[in-house]
Amino acid sequence: MASRKVVIVGAGIVGCALADELTLRGLTNVTVLEQGPLYATGGSSSHAPGLVFQTNPSRTMARLAQYTVDKYVDLGCFDQVGSLEVATTPARLAELHRRHGFAQSWGISSGLLSPDECRALYPLLGESVLGGLHVPGDGLARAVPAGEAQALRAQARGAVFLPFHRVASVAVENGRVTGVQTSDTFFPADIVVSCAGFWGPSVGALAGVRIPLLPMAHQYAHTSAVGRTPSVILRHQDQDLYFRSYPDGHLGVGSYLHPPMPIDVSAIEDSTLAFTPADFASSWAAAQDLLPALRSSSVASGFNGVFSFTPDGFPLLGESPVVRGFWSAEAVWVTHSAGVGRVVAEWIVDGRPSLDLHECDLNRFHEAQLSPAYVHERSVRSFVEVYDILHPLDPPSVRDVRTSAFHPRQVALGAVFGEGAGWERPLWYESTSALCSAHPYSPPSQNVLTSADASDATAPSTTKAPPNAETAGQAGGEYECAEQRGLVRDSWSGRHWSPVAATEARVTRERVALYDMTPLMRLEVVGPVSFLQGLTTNNVDKPVGTVVYTLLLDEGGGILSDITVARLAEDRFQVGVNGMLDLHWLRRHVPAGVSVRDITGGTCGLGVWGPLARDLVAPLTDIDVSHRAFGYFKARQGHIGTVPVTMLRVSYVGELGWEVYASADQGLKLWDTLWAAGQELGIIAGGRAAFNSLRLEKGYRLWGTDMTPEDDPYQSGLGFAVRLDAGDFVGRAALSADEPTRKLTCLVLDDEGCVPMGKEPIVVSGTAVGFVTSAAYGHTIGSPIAYGWLPTSVATPGTRVQIGYFDRLLSATVAEEPLVDPKMERIRR
Repeated sequence: MASRKVVIVGAGIVGCALADELTLRGLTNVTVLEQGPLYATGGSSSHAPGLVFQTNPSRTMARLAQYTVDKYVDLGCFDQVGSLEVATTPARLAELHRRHGFAQSWGISSGLLSPDECRALYPLLGESVLGGLHVPGDGLARAVPAGEAQALRAQARGAVFLPFHRVASVAVENGRVTGVQTSDTFFPADIVVSCAGFWGPSVGALAGVRIPLLPMAHQYAHTSAVGRTPSVILRHQDQDLYFRSYPDGHLGVGSYLHPPMPIDVSAIEDSTLAFTPADFASSWAAAQDLLPALRSSSVASGFNGVFSFTPDGFPLLGESPVVRGFWSAEAVWVTHSAGVGRVVAEWIVDGRPSLDLHECDLNRFHEAQLSPAYVHERSVRSFVEVYDILHPLDPPSVRDVRTSAFHPRQVALGAVFGEGAGWERPLWYESTSALCSAHPYSPPSQNVLTSADASDATAPSTTKAPPNAETAGQAGGEYECAEQRGLVRDSWSGRHWSPVAATEARVTRERVALYDMTPLMRLEVVGPVSFLQGLTTNNVDKPVGTVVYTLLLDEGGGILSDITVARLAEDRFQVGVNGMLDLHWLRRHVPAGVSVRDITGGTCGLGVWGPLARDLVAPLTDIDVSHRAFGYFKARQGHIGTVPVTMLRVSYVGELGWEVYASADQGLKLWDTLWAAGQELGIIAGGRAAFNSLRLEKGYRLWGTDMTPEDDPYQSGLGFAVRLDAGDFVGRAALSADEPTRKLTCLVLDDEGCVPMGKEPIVVSGTAVGFVTSAAYGHTIGSPIAYGWLPTSVATPGTRVQIGYFDRLLSATVAEEPLVDPKMERIRR
C-alpha cells in the first residue's frame, strides 16, 4: 500500500486535506502538483470567505461539514463563532423549523430564536426579522492556513508539494493512469486525484474523463466600517445573502442574488475577477433593508469569485469507470473540505468510504446527463436555487431528457410528471379523477408554507377539504376522492401530490392498474452464474425461469444496492438494478467471458398489478399465467398479443401481477393491447404517488433512501435475502452475527393532516434518537406511514414516539410490518 504512487493535482484546501488523510493512513508516496504558489494558490480556496454552516438536508453533507469543523478546530484554523440564519417571511421561518429538524436528525446542536433573541445575538438586525436558527458550532474556516497546516502534516509523513507545476497531460495505458506530465517532468503514478476545483473539467479532459461541473462567479463585497460588528456569521436566505464580520469593523457580504455568471476558465488565470457593481445593486439594497446600519455605509471593494457548481449541487467524488486510477475530488466547498479529504482517502486506502457517498459519486449520472447543455443548464439552476426553499419532490429545470415508450399515452391520460435520473415519471394521472365523485378537491395554492396557511407564522397549514366519508366503493363504482381519509394535507406534504393518488392506490388494491417500470434500470448479464453468485448475498444459481431478490454488498457488509436477478437462460440474466453505480460496480468486477450491458433504453416495462391482473393478462398471452404454472418470483417469455415479452412474477406494490418487459419499439402496442382489454375490468394507470404508498404498506425498502452502504442487511430488515450457505460473496466476512443495535422501523402516525417527507427527527422523551427515511399516507390502512432508523431498544412494536415536523411533534407508534397482507396471500394468488 505505502509503495503506491499518488499524484494529487491541486494544492487548494481539498488537495491538502486529501494529502493529510492519505499519509495519515500510511499511503505516504504522495506528490501534490500545484500550478500556482503554495498555499494561496489562486483557486477558490484563496478567496473563499470561509463561512461554515453544518446543517444540510443531506445527512452525508452535514457529516462531512461536522468533520471539517472538528478537524479545523483541532488545527487552530477555525473560529467557532456560531451562525444565525434569519427569516423575514413566514415561509422562511417555517423552513428554519425544518432545518432545525435536520440538525436534530444529524446530531447538530441548534436552537430556534425569537426576533428579540436574534437581535440580541446580532444587534445590527432591523425589525423585519421574524425569527432565526442558531447553530453554536458553526463558524469561520481560515481556508489558506487550514490548507497549509494539513499540507505540513502530510509533508512530515513524506508527501511532496511542488508549486508552479501545471499539468500538461495525464498518461493512460490500457485504460489505467500511469502518470502525469508537467512542462518538464513526468511523475509516475498509480493513482491521480483531480483536486483542481473549477479547473477540474480541464484536468479530467487530459485523461479522457468528464467532470460535469460549471465554473461560475459569485459576488463578494466589503463594506466600509460600520462600527462594532457581531462575531456570529449571518445568513439571509430570503435575499440570497450572507455576512461575516472583520476585526476593523467592516462586513463582508456574499450574494447569490445576482444573475448567474458562467465562466470560461480558459480565459482566466485566477479565481477572483473584477467586481461588477451593477450586478450587486439589488443585493446591496436588500442588505441595507436587513441591516439598517449599512445605510450609512458603502461598498468599499469587492470581487467576483469563481466557484464550482454541479447539475445537482453535490460534489464529484470517486474513481472514473473509464480510466482506472483516475479519481475526482471536485466541486467541494471549504465547508466540506476536510470531510471529503477523509472519505476519499478511506475509499482509496480501504476500498470503501465510511459514509454513504452515493449522492456525491462521480459516476451517478446517466450519459444523457453528461451532455454540455445539460450540465450547463442544471448547474446554472443550482446557483439560482442555492438558498431557495426546495421541496424534496421539486423537479429539475431540464425536462424530457428521457421518456419511456408509453409517454404519448401517459400525456393523453393527463399524467403529471416528476423526474428521476433524467426519466419523466408520472406522479398521478388526471384522467383518474373521473372516478372521483362530485366533490372537487382544490390542492394547496401555495408552494411553501405561509402565514395564510397557519394559526401562527410558523405552523404548517391544513388544506381545507370536505369532511371525511366512507372509503371507496366496489370496483366499477366511483371513488369519493375529496371526502376520504388521508386527503386533507398541509401545503408542504400536499405539494407535488394529488388526492387522485388515493384513488389510484385503491383501484390497484381492488381492480388492476398499469405502472410504468421503464425507469427501473435493467442490465443483461451474459456468462457463468458464478459471476453473480460471487457478488450477491442470495443464491442466484437457481433453475432457468427463476427470479431472485438479492443484495450487493461492499467489503464492509454495507448495502450497495438491492437487485433482482431473473435467469432467462443458463448463461443469460436480466438484472434489475438501482442505477448507474450498480452498472459500474458490476463492470468493475467483471471477469473474462462475462458481459454486462445496459438494455434499459432499448426496452420498456409495465407493472400490471391488482387482483384482476390475471383476468386481464390470461386471454392475451400464450404463457400459462396460473399460479401453479407461473408462481411468485418466476420468469417466463412469450407474447402478449403480438408483442414478445419477458414477464417476471414480482410486485413492488404487494398485489398479484407481473412486471412485463418488451422492446421499446413495441411499447405502445403493449400498452394499447393491455389498455383495450382492461376497459371492462376498470383498468387505470397509476403513478409514483400511489406506488410509494402501496410499497410502504408492504414494507418494501427503497435503496438510497431507506438503506445505504452505511447499513447492513440485518439492520435493514433484509436478512431474508442473505444465504450464508450459498457460498462466499463480497461482504460476507464483514457480516456480524450479533444482534443489531439499530433497526429500520415501521411507524404508524396518529395525525392525518401532515405526512412527513423524510429526514425528520424521531423523538423519544424529548430527545432525537433517529430519523425518518420514507413516508406516505397508507390509503389501505387509513393512516400515514413512516419508516425510520431507531435504536433497537426503542424499535419495539407498541412504543410511542414523536416525529418532528416543522414546529410540531407528530405522534406515532412503532408497528409490526408489513401493515398489509402479512401472510403474502394477495400477492401469491
